[in-house]
Amino acid sequence: MSTPEHSPLGKTTVYADRYDPALLFPIPRSAKRDEIGVTQPLPFHGIDIWNAYELSWLDARGKPVAALAEFRIPAESPNIIESKSFKLYLNGFSQERMASTDALLAALLRDLSAAAGAPVQVLLTEPRAKGHATTDLAGESIDGQDLEISDYGPPRADYLKADAALAVLEETLVSDLLRSNCPVTGQPDWGSVQIRYRGAPIDREGLLRYLVSFRNHNEFHEQCVERIFVDVMARCRPEQLSVYARYTRRGGLDINPYRSTGTETPDNPRGARQ
Repeated sequence: MSTPEHSPLGKTTVYADRYDPALLFPIPRSAKRDEIGVTQPLPFHGIDIWNAYELSWLDARGKPVAALAEFRIPAESPNIIESKSFKLYLNGFSQERMASTDALLAALLRDLSAAAGAPVQVLLTEPRAKGHATTDLAGESIDGQDLEISDYGPPRADYLKADAALAVLEETLVSDLLRSNCPVTGQPDWGSVQIRYRGAPIDREGLLRYLVSFRNHNEFHEQCVERIFVDVMARCRPEQLSVYARYTRRGGLDINPYRSTGTETPDNPRGARQ
């Protein structure tokens, strides 16, 4: 069964060092989307950007090759790929001879697209290539507010509010205080989140309290971002909205979901915490 409980998470694992696409474990998005009222057509566009820092394989003569990899999984794909299975799959290339980098790329595209149920984009770069400098999410931080907080979950959408009596504005707000937990192992997932919107001003105190209320919440990265998007849209009713979370890496992978009312494609700015 393709449920989190049946994934490799939380189980003793033999780390294979040979290529095996069967290691990938897809999980349908539908159950969690049903829970928050997301139906077809989707109320957002988006992408899940994965960065892999531990990809290595052998060339045709047996010499190791290393690369950084970026994977873009469309939000309209029917499945997410469970992260430990993703790590196990990538590690399987470590002792696998590949005829060329193009052959590796073809395998990644084929296998990941099959698991996600939609075309996945893959970009490979050399570890020492230019452009790997850190750049934090743009926007004004809401974390410096002097607040007393004692509510750490479950997420409280009722904290969110916007003052419709005030003039419409465009602003970008950022918090580095997002934390949620793996729904199977309970391990913490740390991240930063950017909320860009056009609409009535969102109350910053309520927004911060809302984000902190994810602290003891058990949900995958992609599901948390979709919940934030749906809650902000329902409670604050902006004309335009995008939610972008940049999570810290675990096992050589970081996951960065983006959901938006627009169709733009986000950049992939590696943050200082990543």
